[in-house]
Amino acid sequence: MKAHNIGIIMNGVTGRMGTNQHLLRSIAEIIKQGGVKIGPGETIMPDPVLVGRDENKLQKLCALTGIRKMSTNLDEVLEDTGNIIYFDAQTTGRRADAVRKAVKAGKHIYCEKPIAVNTKEAMELYELCKHAGVKNGVVQDKLWLPGIVKLKRLIQQGFFGKILSVRGEFGYWVFEGDTIPAQRPSWNYRKEDDGGIIVDMLCHWRYVLDNVFGKVKAVSCLGATHIPERIDEQGKAYKCTADDAAYATFELENGIIAQFNSSWTVRVRRDDLLTLQVDGTKGSAVAGLRECYIQHYGNTPKPVWNPDIAQPINFFEGWSKVPEQEVYDNAFKIQWELFLKHVVKDEPFPWDLGEGVKGVQLAEKGLESWSKRCWVTIPEL
Repeated sequence: MKAHNIGIIMNGVTGRMGTNQHLLRSIAEIIKQGGVKIGPGETIMPDPVLVGRDENKLQKLCALTGIRKMSTNLDEVLEDTGNIIYFDAQTTGRRADAVRKAVKAGKHIYCEKPIAVNTKEAMELYELCKHAGVKNGVVQDKLWLPGIVKLKRLIQQGFFGKILSVRGEFGYWVFEGDTIPAQRPSWNYRKEDDGGIIVDMLCHWRYVLDNVFGKVKAVSCLGATHIPERIDEQGKAYKCTADDAAYATFELENGIIAQFNSSWTVRVRRDDLLTLQVDGTKGSAVAGLRECYIQHYGNTPKPVWNPDIAQPINFFEGWSKVPEQEVYDNAFKIQWELFLKHVVKDEPFPWDLGEGVKGVQLAEKGLESWSKRCWVTIPEL
């Protein structure tokens, strides 16, 4: 058995996303399964070193996963030539400086999104990677969610006919922290700490729209800070200076209109925390994170407006659940395996930092639209 042992610097894994999705459900699981198989008798085996600012948290993660390497000194692990990949899951404001150091050290780069706090800085990081000749990628996990994979299959099969519109509903109620502890970190609600749902979620909607439905041409976005004060991790009240809800409409190049409501101040009465409804001339679909329901033209009811009687149609009937036709792994893990194959075997990986720049750009244009109260065109990068 030929094994390619790949040293991976995992910076910021003590955070919620870094711990759960990237460490426990991706890299640790890849190690448990015996690596990534790339051919008969040939595998890629991750050899991670966990990096962060809190030594106690790192020790706990090592004990939990069996990983032995950890460090609070990024410069030291960057000097180790055995570490060939640098992964960053820190808060957005810390990302650029660390990526610059890693590129200078000759490491391949894999980043959480947003890759930077603004488009100019994001493009700088992308150009640095290109000029240094290092491979690079950005996390675009929702592309591998079972619900979205099912939507893509329906599009490939021509189920919708001509797609007319996409409606996205994302979010849930994030508790303020006074009586019930908040389930998101406080920096998310402070603009000065690069928080805000527009910066966070429009990066996601950019790659979902671009890769599944069509390239984004223009955006109209309204943000809001519905909850003006929350309680932080130390039990102290703080002023919320960042948006906690965003109401955005996107015009795609192929004429599709997409509307996405993103909110941390909404109570859920829908199938999932994220639902996408796609309406076409021949059929419609509603997808959550994992499930997808479809209604063909031939199953579409014919309602008549009459508020004086009880609605005679049960609109939940006439929808069919898309069966499980494939095996679905963790979305983050799938992309990690693809990036490892890209580094070791030079297999294609189109989700580079250039795609990450597009996400930052859309977030910036969304903020611009909110500020100017107008539609904003998305220029080619």
